[in-house]
Amino acid sequence: MKNQKNKNLVSWDDHLDQKYGKIGSPSRDKYEQEFEAFKLGVLIQEARKKRSLTQEELALKVGTTKNYISRIENNASDIRLSTLMRIITDGLGGHLKLTLDLK
Repeated sequence: MKNQKNKNLVSWDDHLDQKYGKIGSPSRDKYEQEFEAFKLGVLIQEARKKRSLTQEELALKVGTTKNYISRIENNASDIRLSTLMRIITDGLGGHLKLTLDLK
């Protein structure tokens, strides 16, 4: 019975291949870019909550609006690098570290 259940399991990579195409395909690249933007919003939201800030408090520290912070956290808005830097440094008291992954 246990082997029967395992036949239906697929790895996460196989699932992504089936749903979005192989790595390097246009649809998979689009998925990967959108997922990175989603992760950024989640990271900002988690850091904001860790600092016990509301979206409005963070917005006031950064010089933007609560609505804009909400849109960033919910992946509904593109974010400029300068704004991201202000959110992280001025709003959250952190430092931004970027990495570049070339293929």
